[in-house]
Amino acid sequence: MHQFTISPAFGGGEVTASPFIFTNSALWMWIVFFAIVLFMWGGTKRQLVPGRWQAAVEGLTGFVDNITRANIGPEGRAYLPWVFTAFVFILFSNWIGALPLAIIPGAHPFTVTSQFTVTGVMSITSFAIVLGVGFWKHGIKFFTLFMPHGTPLVLLPILFIVELISFMVRPFSLGLRPFIAMFAGHILLEVFGNFIVQGLNAGGPMGYGISLLCFTFVVGVNALELLVGGIQAFVFALLTALYIKDAVHLH
Repeated sequence: MHQFTISPAFGGGEVTASPFIFTNSALWMWIVFFAIVLFMWGGTKRQLVPGRWQAAVEGLTGFVDNITRANIGPEGRAYLPWVFTAFVFILFSNWIGALPLAIIPGAHPFTVTSQFTVTGVMSITSFAIVLGVGFWKHGIKFFTLFMPHGTPLVLLPILFIVELISFMVRPFSLGLRPFIAMFAGHILLEVFGNFIVQGLNAGGPMGYGISLLCFTFVVGVNALELLVGGIQAFVFALLTALYIKDAVHLH
């Protein structure tokens, strides 16, 4: 589990209570940030005939814009900055964390989305927006979101409590989903990688055969990790847009 341990980025022992320790998590957040800035910089050229880089940025922006417009409606453009930020940050964090940089000594990537503190804060931010929009636009009427239309009066208190609990669980599930996906994927890669080493150390036809089989699994799991990383970014953006839609339209 050492790959998930937060430690000083450039050595120095364990993390203490001091707020002035630059950790590996902070380092890789900065790497993700600069990677995103570099990628988005390619879309600022505004050429009439866009190159591949500009087309990729415009395509990604248009993709997230379609998510907000399709789910929230014309008002979705106002919430595009946060939905796009969350989508791109999770996508780049997942994919950069899956890079095989460990072949370079001391360059093992740290997947920041494998820390629930990161994805949890992002989900809390999404729900702060949902609550802020809901109460700003509707005031106390926002609580009608937890009262399904056509509900018999006798069942209304029970359904109100059930809907409220379901709503309060959303921030937890929203942040838990990408965290679990990245956490489990990296553990799976670690297990198969360990089998490869043990098979090579054992030697013989059986050992080499197990190593070859596990190597095949590692290649497949790596490809799956890239796919899951993209899907988790999409799901986070989609659910955020859906939750904002509930706050905007109350249905």
